Amino acid sequence: MEKQFNLRTVNVTRYITPLREGGSLPALAEADDDFKYVLKFRGAGHGVKALIAELIGGEIARALGLPVPELVFANLDEAFGRTEGDEEIQDLLQGSQGLNLALHFLSGAINFDPVVTEVDPKLASQIVWLDAYITNVDRTFRNTNMLIWHKELWLIDHGACLYFHHSFTDWQGHAKVPFTLIKDHVLLPQASQLKEVDAEFKAILTDEVLRGIVNLIPQDWLQWEDVDETAEQIRDIYFKFLTTRRDHSEIFLKQANDVR
Repeated sequence: MEKQFNLRTVNVTRYITPLREGGSLPALAEADDDFKYVLKFRGAGHGVKALIAELIGGEIARALGLPVPELVFANLDEAFGRTEGDEEIQDLLQGSQGLNLALHFLSGAINFDPVVTEVDPKLASQIVWLDAYITNVDRTFRNTNMLIWHKELWLIDHGACLYFHHSFTDWQGHAKVPFTLIKDHVLLPQASQLKEVDAEFKAILTDEVLRGIVNLIPQDWLQWEDVDETAEQIRDIYFKFLTTRRDHSEIFLKQANDVR
């Protein structure tokens, strides 16, 4: 049976406050389902590419059974933000009309502190494998991008992964390189089960699963002015990057084990 991947779509009804710890100025917002979300804007610095990275990284983590907040498509009406007093925020809202991406807000969550919370080797290995696979540069001591919520570890912020797409040249080469920045990963010292996790995760991330995740990318996020490829060709490059990297996981696995 074909695996279906779907994201809900909500309409943003209220901009609550900017979350200034994020480089792209995400915001806490409320939607028409009465839930609060951390809203990521298409009009921010890296534009739709950061949203695509967030979408693919988050949904791969979910497919692997890792705890990530629900992702939703968040629609911003053209009238939204006209009454906002802060000019920078007003420009951001005006430049983000249409479909954006949001994560369910984990109310009361606290930042993960590796000194306070010990992560078991299996979970640490799973998270390190994920980040090496999707080339996520943001899971360091300086910026762990993990939260503790209801005494469980949750993964957030995957917008800096898949950084090959910022130049979008030689995806084949990028897919087969070791991920040297894994040396800075906050959980690397505990990740002693990478070989076992590699076998488990590669079995989960079938072509069908990866195609389903890539197909979630909205068409209007793929209208890039700086490339010659069509939207469908861009989507296919993401798919080929992910399958190639999966099939050559021994390259990034060796890197992780060597620096451990």
